[in-house]
Amino acid sequence: MSEQPEVVERLLVEEAAAIAAAAEDVERRRPRYAVIAARGSSDNAARYAQHLMGRFWGMPVALATPSLHTLYEAPLRYDDALVVGISQSGASPDVAGVVSEATAQGALTIAITNAPDSPLARAAQHVIGLQTGEERSVAATKTYTASLAAVAGLVSGTEALLRVPDAMARQLEHDVPAEAAAAWQRLAVIGRGANYGTAFEAALKLSELTGAVAAPWSSADFLHGPIAIVDAGFPILAFAPSGPTLAGMRELLTVAQERGAELTVVSDAPLAGRIPLEPVPEWLSPLVAVIPAQLIAVGAAEHLGRDVDRPTGLQKVTRTS
Repeated sequence: MSEQPEVVERLLVEEAAAIAAAAEDVERRRPRYAVIAARGSSDNAARYAQHLMGRFWGMPVALATPSLHTLYEAPLRYDDALVVGISQSGASPDVAGVVSEATAQGALTIAITNAPDSPLARAAQHVIGLQTGEERSVAATKTYTASLAAVAGLVSGTEALLRVPDAMARQLEHDVPAEAAAAWQRLAVIGRGANYGTAFEAALKLSELTGAVAAPWSSADFLHGPIAIVDAGFPILAFAPSGPTLAGMRELLTVAQERGAELTVVSDAPLAGRIPLEPVPEWLSPLVAVIPAQLIAVGAAEHLGRDVDRPTGLQKVTRTS
């Protein structure tokens, strides 16, 4: 986790040309829509990409259904599409299969991976390397935030990201309620907009490392029904940076607090249960906001005596077809 600022800074320097080349090809070819293939933490980075490409490019973005290619033998048509594969290992056959099929059909394809010689990288026209070095822990941290940085750089250019590593370094110094989190057995993790994917990633880390049943929701969806599960002492972890989603998040947190929920809120606004969020532009906040969740998950796992680098039943590279 502590390497993340350095990794993002290195990516912005060493992959600037690759990011710019891919972005120029997007601008030149002007695909009508995008499809993103990913699994695990990379799928959460894909949710961030879905938000940014829609927000800044005005492009409809779908998350891929790889099983149509690999299990049902019903490959899709990718006419005028941008198809992006995100995978730290680049080894998952289903993710590589989507990109390979799209390339064969003449679509514009981009691989975001930490393995430039992987099947995914070989399948794509453009490759953006994550430059993280080896990540030995099963639960991804630096490859996740590097993937977010690669996506943000692709959409906006790398210059906008230059101050983010310093904010990430400062965020790593903040205290988090790890001991209290060790008691969480079930919880809701809430985000929206740019941080919708952050909620999924935080829930994944807590489930992987602590064994808690952590369910991710958008604040809007949570108010449409799941708020009924909240009672006294129910834990909620929320991501609430200043910006367009803050008013809706305040509404949800007010209702939850009235019901007696235990609130932990990553925010730069004065909210109950706040972990201070280092200031960056709202659309870049996921690179910083996920760090408290990582720290909580690791700290809680250590309190529980669990192996944070080798969670039960998991392995570093998962190959799904």
